[in-house]
Amino acid sequence: MKYIMLHTGAKMPALGLGTWQAAKGEVARAVTEALRIGYRHVDCAHVYGNENEVGEALAATPVPRRELWITSKLWNNSQCPKDVRPALERSLEALGLDYLDLYLIHWPVQLSHTVMYPQSGSDLIAWTEEHALETWSALEDCVRAGLVRHIGTSNFSMKKIQVLLDKGSILPAVSQVEMHPYLQQNKMRAYCQANGMGITGFAPLGSKHRPAHQHKEGEPGLLNHPDILAMAERLGTTPASILLGWAVSRGTSVIPKSTNPERLRQNLAAADLELAEADMAIISAMDMSYRFLDGSHWMLKGSPYTLENIWDGE
Repeated sequence: MKYIMLHTGAKMPALGLGTWQAAKGEVARAVTEALRIGYRHVDCAHVYGNENEVGEALAATPVPRRELWITSKLWNNSQCPKDVRPALERSLEALGLDYLDLYLIHWPVQLSHTVMYPQSGSDLIAWTEEHALETWSALEDCVRAGLVRHIGTSNFSMKKIQVLLDKGSILPAVSQVEMHPYLQQNKMRAYCQANGMGITGFAPLGSKHRPAHQHKEGEPGLLNHPDILAMAERLGTTPASILLGWAVSRGTSVIPKSTNPERLRQNLAAADLELAEADMAIISAMDMSYRFLDGSHWMLKGSPYTLENIWDGE
């Protein structure tokens, strides 16, 4: 397994198992099998609604805790400072753990505390720099309490991360963002490298199983791109393996989701796939700054959020 080195000296496994949209009743089996065949990085979140199942698998595995990297995320309705530690403790209880390796702010979007998903614009609260720093300070307290070893961000722009770098006491360790050949995040990747942060890509295969309301008509496919198909055929592997091998070859971590045992094995093996420079160049030319998950689901009537103020034009 390849690893990503963080500014703390910790090593995060480059390939992990994503658990978003994994069907209930299948998650525990998938995590159990993944750990059995060699996965050591599992990416979770409270809002996924399956941390209890992940916890069942973690409780049953013979893999020592020190060899595992477990990530979870703070949901948007628990970003007030008084709600941060209780939210983390709920995830720890569900997962059956004493600490997390990494805890991320899930979105730079705030919801009313009583709301899991917004039904109207009035459920959403405008994001401010002051709010971000208050949330971050509460996360720093969780690090000092030994509940989590690293903290970071998910779906943050570089501009928003810079606020934490400039004014926080503990540096963000990881930026988790959508990343694949259509959205290569080259500027974010360079930014993270310059600041000693790791970068993790979600939706590495295009997230075709995301909720229907997040799909757009005519969106491009990754797994059926002619160049990806040609590489897979020439190298005797799968299109998914090409995409994951590309991600790891760039020095980034990646968290594909699967509950299929054969695909779990293929995805894990992809972390060791070495692509030739010519193939990397072909994939580099595919970048079109295209987001499959662009955050538009936060833009209900009356919402303070827009594509511009979520992504800051990045």
